[in-house]
Amino acid sequence: MDSAQTQLLVAFGANQPHGALSPAELVTAAAQALGVRLGAEVRLSALYRTPCFPAGAGPDYVNAAALVLAPGIIAPDAALQTLHEIEARFGRERRVRWGARTLDIDLLGIGETVLPDRVEQTRWRNLPPEDQARLTPDRLILPHPRLQDRAFVLVPLADVAADWRHPVLGKNVAEMLAALPAAARAEVVQMPLLWPPVASG
Repeated sequence: MDSAQTQLLVAFGANQPHGALSPAELVTAAAQALGVRLGAEVRLSALYRTPCFPAGAGPDYVNAAALVLAPGIIAPDAALQTLHEIEARFGRERRVRWGARTLDIDLLGIGETVLPDRVEQTRWRNLPPEDQARLTPDRLILPHPRLQDRAFVLVPLADVAADWRHPVLGKNVAEMLAALPAAARAEVVQMPLLWPPVASG
């Protein structure tokens, strides 16, 4: 029996409705769609309300994160393409970097995978703040280069993958979250749950 499995770490965010769906409902529906599409178990975090990033770019966000346990081996580019297709299904239009959007799904990591290599991952991770808004990688960078900087990613990710260890930094999610300023962590406020508990399959 083939026991191969791909473990994806995924972040969801929305601050605009799409049709009759609120941002919270969009996040939940997208997580469900991802599970169906990959035939995967999706362990979704609680939903969190967070200030829009960057400040002033739109309404507050609804954020969540998921540990996705998919059967078989999924290539990173194929995983990213699947996320983009689900974004498009729920009305995402890529016009302005970091702009308001119906749905944003980020591939944060795939197990211990580093792409394209440790040198490039480190270069993008250490990009000066003034360059982060204007430069976009021409290839997939894993783990996501801003993962360790963002409370709105790490707080929900700690719900479902607190022990996942960054393969370059050597810190797990709980440790990266604890290293962030308390004020940043406090901005991420839990919302009512629209999804079964993460322990369910």
